[in-house]
Amino acid sequence: MTETPALDLRHVRDVADVRQTIIDIHLEVRCQDFGLTAPFYSAERFGERLDGHASAAGWEAVIAYDQGEPAGFAYGVPLGPTSRWWTAMITPLPDGYAEESGRRTFALNEIVVRKNWRGTGAARRIHDELLSGRGEERVTLLVNPLPSDGKVPVLYEGWGYETIGQQQPFSDSPVFTAMTRSLRG
Repeated sequence: MTETPALDLRHVRDVADVRQTIIDIHLEVRCQDFGLTAPFYSAERFGERLDGHASAAGWEAVIAYDQGEPAGFAYGVPLGPTSRWWTAMITPLPDGYAEESGRRTFALNEIVVRKNWRGTGAARRIHDELLSGRGEERVTLLVNPLPSDGKVPVLYEGWGYETIGQQQPFSDSPVFTAMTRSLRG
């Protein structure tokens, strides 16, 4: 791993300020770099998901800049009592696992880093900055294991995440690996 350049990590709570930047990075990384061309990954569908996520209370993003150039982003939202996050689980969860209050679980909806910053620790820095100071008990994320030949879930395991099962949140989405980790201690 090469050393991370000095990154300017900016917290954002209004999607309007960064919407196009987030969509552009998504298209570059997911569609161009990883060749994910299914309609689920299109600009239109991703924009719809982004808008839906950003409309939820507590949405926050961290955008990383390297000398003014966007290097990557992560965003997420606390899961409220009416969240549908756990309803798409394929794997049954233990009793009470999916009960949400808005203070129990932070959903890390997206984390994406552009090619020039992969392997530098930038993803971990963006991730940690987004989660720093959070009040929730745990964080959850979904990862498509196929584009990376299973390397990304292993990376997240190294960050303390554990696989809890599989989830397919949309009829045209991939089957994702669902992971969680504690935000305490």
